[in-house]
Amino acid sequence: MSNQYIIFPVLFQLFTAIVLMFFWTKRTAQKFISMGGSVIALGIAVWLFSTVWNGGIFTMQAGSWQAPFGITFVADVFSSTLVLLTAISGLAVSVFSAGSVRNRRIKFGYFPIFHLLLMGLNGAFLTGDIFNLYVWFEIIIISSFVLLTLGGEKPQIEGSIKYVTMNLLASVIFLTAIAILYGLAGSLNMADLSLKIPEIENQGLVNVTAILFLIGFGIKSAVFPLYFWLPASYHTPPPAISAIFGGLLTKVGVYALFRVFTLIFVPDEFTGNLISWIAVFTILAGGLGALVQTNIRKAFSYLIVCHIGFMIAGLGIYTELAIAGAIFYLIHDITVKTNLFLVSGMIFKIEGTYNMRYMGGLYRSWPKLSLLMAIPLFSLVGIPPLSGFWAKIFLIEAGFRTNEYVVIAFIILGSFLTLFVIARIWAEVFWKKGAELPKKEYVKYFFELRRAKQYAMIIPIVLLSAVTLYIGLGAENIVAVAKVIGADLMDPSQYIEAVLGNSNPTDAP
Repeated sequence: MSNQYIIFPVLFQLFTAIVLMFFWTKRTAQKFISMGGSVIALGIAVWLFSTVWNGGIFTMQAGSWQAPFGITFVADVFSSTLVLLTAISGLAVSVFSAGSVRNRRIKFGYFPIFHLLLMGLNGAFLTGDIFNLYVWFEIIIISSFVLLTLGGEKPQIEGSIKYVTMNLLASVIFLTAIAILYGLAGSLNMADLSLKIPEIENQGLVNVTAILFLIGFGIKSAVFPLYFWLPASYHTPPPAISAIFGGLLTKVGVYALFRVFTLIFVPDEFTGNLISWIAVFTILAGGLGALVQTNIRKAFSYLIVCHIGFMIAGLGIYTELAIAGAIFYLIHDITVKTNLFLVSGMIFKIEGTYNMRYMGGLYRSWPKLSLLMAIPLFSLVGIPPLSGFWAKIFLIEAGFRTNEYVVIAFIILGSFLTLFVIARIWAEVFWKKGAELPKKEYVKYFFELRRAKQYAMIIPIVLLSAVTLYIGLGAENIVAVAKVIGADLMDPSQYIEAVLGNSNPTDAP
């Protein structure tokens, strides 16, 4: 079905960024415009998801050029779900930013760049053309690099060099793979490529191209052994920026892997085993890295890597149940990881440090806030019936059905490593008696902030915690969504039909 309105999530974020530029020197106005725009963006995302869920896949052909010759946007349940999660996380981070981001960062364009980043994320999720996926990736990289360096502090600059170097390398590999793919198939429309790739005689070159895409998207997803840039950079910017990075940026790479390796390059035995081993070592590397960290944000950064492995494991097993489990984990992880970095920002405002050795007594001093913070912490572990539990059950069951016992073992190992890390954080930060340390002058204790700023930091954590509880306690609804996405990815015929319709790809427009 054709619908010109599916581009609204992209256009509205662009519109919001442009409006914010007219209020460049008015910091308070920027905060309210960003928050108001994020509320409207959430409404648009809810409408899009509801429309797709009830009406099926919607497409838009830019300039009315018939697919596969024009630029195509596609809203299926997978992409519209991620647009919705982007809007929820974007709203939470926008409100948190209003209470936590310092004025000197706002006056250098924090809010316009933030909404341009959200625009790039929505564009990447909705595009049906693999070259335009590259274009949206570049918009994301540029926006995120600016946010990462905004403020110009030394740790930020050091982290940003590693971040941009690896992501530019990924972009070069991605673009090279696109060029080879176009040379092989003569098309860049993903639905069209799904039909043409199996007909190419030189399947050896097709497999090489698939590996190039795996490397390019693997760098962006921070999988083993290409993950080291993430824990070196995600802990350096302000917590609001780390939250949107930790929740969404690596998930764009995961989305691209799932889209490309179910629609264009269906994994054979070699590729499936390769993806499974990458997942196994990603879980191990991230979990062990988190174990040795004393900086709470570095620990969360390594846990991002660890749990990317859970999602990639679903792709490696490559059954409908495994894909559904990976999608469930993706939905859970976006919400929880965004919230955890917001929680780290709240802890910093109270304690004045990210070093767990110098924290303590948080539960004694702030019992209600501590219980609120416990929701994302223990949801990450997957304690029943919280959100992380159900996805692992699907993945483990899928592993048993396909005799993937090594993958199952590492999923369980990753879960225990996560439990140990979170238990240690809870003991160090919340239970033990805290040390009295001199705080840096620029740190404002949370209780000294104005009431409005306190609420601006608490409300986003409440919002995301409520979403996390819904994912866990209302798991049957998320399971329904994940199963539909899993079925659609394993059988992309509806996607192809929605994009190409009755058109003949070999005819000229």
